[in-house]
Amino acid sequence: MAEVHNQLEIKFRLTDGSDIGPKAFPDATTVSALKETVISEWPREKENGPRTVKEVKLISAGKVLENSKTVKDYRSPVSNLVGAVTTMHVIIQPPVTEKEKKPKGDPKMNKCVCAVM
Repeated sequence: MAEVHNQLEIKFRLTDGSDIGPKAFPDATTVSALKETVISEWPREKENGPRTVKEVKLISAGKVLENSKTVKDYRSPVSNLVGAVTTMHVIIQPPVTEKEKKPKGDPKMNKCVCAVM
C-alpha cells in the first residue's frame, strides 16, 4: 500500500454536477496533464466540450490550479486518508475570438471631454 502515498485519487466535477472519474494520478502528474485527461474523457453527449488545455480551468480547495504545478503541490492532508477522493471542479472557458476582442460601438463615443470656463 505504499503507492497510496505517491498517488492521488481525483474526480473531476463538471458544471452540471456530473463527474469524470475517480482515477488515480501519480504525485508527479502536472495540472496540464490532468486537463488533458479531462479533455480526453469529456462525455461525448455533452455539448461545448473543451478542445485545448487553455480552455480548461481546474479548481481545488478554492484555488485555480496552475498548469506547471504537480498533483503533489496541491495535495491536502485529507487526501492521505485511505479511500479519500479529491474533487476538482472543472470550468470551461472558451477562447475569445477576434470579433469579441474588438470594442463595441464607436470608440469616439467612449471618450469623456470636459471643458472648464
